[in-house]
Amino acid sequence: MHHRRVAGIQMTSTQDLTENLNDAKRRIEEAVAQRAELVVLPEMFATMGMDEAGKVKHREAIGQGPIQDFLHTQARRHGIWIVGGTIPISISGETNKVRAACLVYNDQGEVYARYDKIHLFDVQLRASQEAYAESKMIEPGDAVVVIPTPFGKMGIGVCYDIRFPEFFRQMQEKGVELIVLPAAFTYTTGVAHWDILVRARAIENLAYVVTACQTGTHPNGRKTFGHSMIVNPWGEVKAVLQLDAGVVVADINLADMAQVRADFPVLTHRKF
Repeated sequence: MHHRRVAGIQMTSTQDLTENLNDAKRRIEEAVAQRAELVVLPEMFATMGMDEAGKVKHREAIGQGPIQDFLHTQARRHGIWIVGGTIPISISGETNKVRAACLVYNDQGEVYARYDKIHLFDVQLRASQEAYAESKMIEPGDAVVVIPTPFGKMGIGVCYDIRFPEFFRQMQEKGVELIVLPAAFTYTTGVAHWDILVRARAIENLAYVVTACQTGTHPNGRKTFGHSMIVNPWGEVKAVLQLDAGVVVADINLADMAQVRADFPVLTHRKF
């Protein structure tokens, strides 16, 4: 069976953990109703704090806590794979920083993989008077993660990672076929760059890309761009959800991808 149905979930998360988890639960059910077997949640899906310190308020030790319990339960109940957006995971011995960890759960509800966000968004956008300093509260990860799954070899990135093509080239060395990317892209930069970045990463790696995004205006005043999308290895947008919260669903086909790579062997032509 070459066809696999994948979904990205788009949310407007708040600082209210219970509200966010209920929202995510409803969206996961929508995706499952559309026969999705892999569901990707957005960055900070469970908690979008009012400020940088708010990001660590709901921190969890690895293996315990309401966010991880939720993901375990949902994956097991529905028999689906879940890419758990990002969760603030405690660092042992460190009191004021966390890892922005993306945990992947298999269809048994077990943690199958973990990726810690590597590229941190420390940026000032003068035009819109926005300032971001993720490194104040987040310790960056250092490992590129590509894992074998029923949906192909899955590489995991988060949000700002999308701007670093060399990061995805590292995934290429590990045979990546499907890139999943939870995000909370700012509206300002999203309008300018999001679509082209997502499609470029698909095209240059001849891989599927599934993104799951925050959207709209959050209680903390942050405005995110939405546009969760599923893109095929030729760079075609198979499905996109612009600014509404909801679910984006499409089929991926690894046999089609293999055919594209055989017909158009650009990856074998690399000189550097």
